[in-house]
Amino acid sequence: MRKDTPAVTTRPLPYGSWPSPVDAAAVARSEATPGWPGALDEEVWWAESRPTEGGRVALCRTRIDRPDEPVETVLPAPWNARTRVHEYGGRPYALTRGAGGSVVVFSEFGDQRLYRYAPDTDLRPAPLTPHPEVACAHRYAELIEGPGGDEVWCVREVHTGPTPTDVTRSIVAVPLDGSAAREPDAVRTVARDHHFLACPRLSPDGRRLSWIGWDHPRMPWEATLLRVAPLRDGRAVAVRTVAGGEDESVVQAEWMDPATLCCVTDAGGWWNPHQLSLSDDGGVEREPVNLVRRPEEFGGPLWQLGRRWVLPLRDGRVAAVHGRASTRLGLVAPASGGIVDAATPHTEWWGSLAVAGSGSGGDGGTVLGVAAAPDIAPEVVAVSLADGGWRSLSRPRSDSETTGDPYARWLPHPEARVFTGADERDVHANVYPPRSPEHSGPRDERPPYVVWAHGGPTGRSPMVYDLEVAYFTSRGIGVVAVNYGGSTGFGRPYRERLRGNWGVVDVQDCVSVARALVEEGAADPARLAIRGGSAGGWTAAAALAGTSTFRCGTIKFPVLDLAAWRTGTHDLESHYLHSLVGPWPDARQRCEDRSPVNRAESVTAPFVLLQGLEDEICPPDQCDRFLRRLRDRQVPHAYLTFEGEQHGFRRESTIRAALHAELSLYAQVFGFATDAPTVELRS
Repeated sequence: MRKDTPAVTTRPLPYGSWPSPVDAAAVARSEATPGWPGALDEEVWWAESRPTEGGRVALCRTRIDRPDEPVETVLPAPWNARTRVHEYGGRPYALTRGAGGSVVVFSEFGDQRLYRYAPDTDLRPAPLTPHPEVACAHRYAELIEGPGGDEVWCVREVHTGPTPTDVTRSIVAVPLDGSAAREPDAVRTVARDHHFLACPRLSPDGRRLSWIGWDHPRMPWEATLLRVAPLRDGRAVAVRTVAGGEDESVVQAEWMDPATLCCVTDAGGWWNPHQLSLSDDGGVEREPVNLVRRPEEFGGPLWQLGRRWVLPLRDGRVAAVHGRASTRLGLVAPASGGIVDAATPHTEWWGSLAVAGSGSGGDGGTVLGVAAAPDIAPEVVAVSLADGGWRSLSRPRSDSETTGDPYARWLPHPEARVFTGADERDVHANVYPPRSPEHSGPRDERPPYVVWAHGGPTGRSPMVYDLEVAYFTSRGIGVVAVNYGGSTGFGRPYRERLRGNWGVVDVQDCVSVARALVEEGAADPARLAIRGGSAGGWTAAAALAGTSTFRCGTIKFPVLDLAAWRTGTHDLESHYLHSLVGPWPDARQRCEDRSPVNRAESVTAPFVLLQGLEDEICPPDQCDRFLRRLRDRQVPHAYLTFEGEQHGFRRESTIRAALHAELSLYAQVFGFATDAPTVELRS
């Protein structure tokens, strides 16, 4: 493990009590991150979350040919470009050309309708889709321009009844003239196929449509099908399956030419890009060719619609986000399988590629993506295909060079580690030791450590610039983010360790990492904590109920009762337990035995419980029942609820309150002083 040597000028103070400029307000401001870049010639757009504006998502733009122009917020408050498809959302907008310049079509969070807006000519956005009888019952995501330029095509999700699983989905065409806002029948169904749909893509000649589909009880990282159909009168006909299957996950497909698809599939155990050649009748002409046969991931879990890890370019190469644990941007030569990585300092790239510039992917074109590093906050990055040069579009370096990062000296120096877990299995984790330029811990004291369990559970904790981590490490509290068995980024076998073992493998791996840090002398065994949100909240609660390793925990918007969650959560995850725990009703007893709500009497460690009151994924009633079971147990705890918050916290006030509560918990349990407001722990 990396050992940071304190400067001789540092002053010893008890771990946890170090003064730090990284306050909760700074963390909240840092959550204003960009995503979903897109382009129209030289004009580059992206979505940007704004905690200081009530958590809304704004749309921004700039031009790659005018580097001195400031970034423009195109969509002003209170407009909120965010879709609720699958509740986790996805790409909320598409760009097209209009008579007066660029036009954006976006999903408005408040009513989930699509709106058209030409920022250079329109006073305000105009609706394109009808207002449903039930608010937000029609939702739209992953918008693309239709073949004639007068429509947008997208995935539509329609909620048809009172239960979360009363849902239908289809690929639809929405006219850009606004007629469908008055005449709902003007929205044309292009394809109605599997229960879940993703990745609609038009072939370059506009004659075929491809998409990905799957059905309950499968999740998209378990088994999907790649479907292709010719178009007749604007509708898909004679649909064929060209890739995917029972034990194969196709997560993306893009057209390379009118008869060739590049699809990302894990048929070989890793999400690798494959080339599919199609015959005239829509079938597969020959076996798929793995373009880059590497034990690396070129894809990820489809939690959100619209992800693009690979993108064919006009010069024949393929831009690709790839790696193990961390990711890079590379250019793939399909003929040789060689990859040339972009020479940027970023160590993590998201699956959100796009192309811009007059070359549109050929010489002189530009690849766009969102990238970060431990010392670089997430930013929209433009990489030139002509010379490999790069620059940030969302955070121009001229600005940062002038002002500097006020928190740079307080950032942790993380290290990616592989620990040995139960049954001698590898457990991946990112370790963030305490770090301050001004203070160090007493020689005879070891620091407290908090184990972070990520959500999903099919997900991953990237090692990037994160002021939320620095909020704790700069005060003398170590953080270790565990990518427990079931995480992505390490191949399908690692991902499938959690099959049938949710609440077992994840907890064991978190405990193993915490104990390993203690054995190394890096952490104080009497001051270990665990925290997590969503599925990570489940792991944190299960660890407190089933082990004695952790002295306290922070549980955020968690799953606490598997049987109730199965029928109370949203449609996407309503059958998730089929793989995580076992088929229902055979796994009923297993669900009851593992659920923290049924093991509340085993919880003795103090905790804080944080919950959004509008959460449709992990509803607050689970927290209420868990606390009722603890009513006579005399366990110190605090329960904070937040109006207007869904799954995950977006508002500045909520982020600040949640961090204050968490730090206050650690201060009270571990016995150090802090400047955070004290949150009362009641028994």
